[in-house]
Amino acid sequence: MLSLLEPFAEYLQRKALFRPKPLPADHRFAFEGAAFEEHFLNTPDGARLNLLRFLTPWPQGRGVVLYFHGNRDNLQRWGFLHRDFTARGYDFVVPDYRGYGKSTGQPNERTLYEDARLVYDWVRERYPAIQIELYGRSLGSASACYLAAHVRAHRLILETPFDNIPGLVAAHLGREQVSFRSTFLFPNDRHLRQSPLPALLFHGTDDRVVPLRSAERLRPCLKAGDEFVVIPGGTHHNLRTFDLYQHTLDRWLGHSAAYPEKYAPAGHG
Repeated sequence: MLSLLEPFAEYLQRKALFRPKPLPADHRFAFEGAAFEEHFLNTPDGARLNLLRFLTPWPQGRGVVLYFHGNRDNLQRWGFLHRDFTARGYDFVVPDYRGYGKSTGQPNERTLYEDARLVYDWVRERYPAIQIELYGRSLGSASACYLAAHVRAHRLILETPFDNIPGLVAAHLGREQVSFRSTFLFPNDRHLRQSPLPALLFHGTDDRVVPLRSAERLRPCLKAGDEFVVIPGGTHHNLRTFDLYQHTLDRWLGHSAAYPEKYAPAGHG
C-alpha cells in the first residue's frame, strides 16, 4: 500500500515546490525603461533554458548579480527586480527554471543544480569570478547555495532561504524534525557549510511560506564575517520594501544611484 502512495506523495511535493507559469514562445518581454537581452541555453539532455540579462547604465560596472528566483510564475514577473542591482552598478542575469516561462522540460532537484551550473558557466564566460554575485530567493536559494559550494564567485546573498525541505516541513508543523519520506531534499545547510564565499542572509519575522525557524537553522552554517539580517514585520514577499534590506545591500554591494519607487513588492513566490 505504501508503494502505491509514493507516486501520489511525490506529485503533491512537486506541486507544492514548483509553481510555473508557461509563456508562449513568441512572448515579448517588456520592462519599462530597462535595457536587456534575451538568451536561450541548450542543456545536454535536450531542454532549453530562457534567461534575461539586464545591463547597468553605469559606465564602469561593478560586476553581475546571478539571480535565482522563487518558485512561481516566470521571468515576466521577476525581471523588474533588476532595479535593485542595475542601479548599484551591476548587470543582472536571471534564468527561468525548466517548465517556467519559455524554458522547456520539467524541473527536479538534479536538473535544478545542473541548469544552475550551465547558467553560471555562461555568465563566467562574460565576467571574471570575482565580479559574480550569487543571489537566491526562496526556492532559488537551493541553486545559489549549490553553486556557492561548487564554483568560484565573489559573494552569496540569500533572501527567505530554508535549511532543507524536511526542515522546512518541520518548521511549518512546529517540530524539530519529521519522519516523512521527502522526494526533494535541497540541503541548503550542507551546501552553505561547504561554501567559502562571504554570505548575507535576509529573512522576515512574519514569513508564512518559509518560517523564520527554518532559516534560523542556517546560522550554525555561517562563517565569521557572514551576516544574518532579520527584518521585523517582513514577510516572504516584501523584504525589499524595507529600508533595512536596501541599506544592507548598500553595505554589501555599494550604494544605489537612485532607489526604485519606494521599493514596490515582488508579489508571491
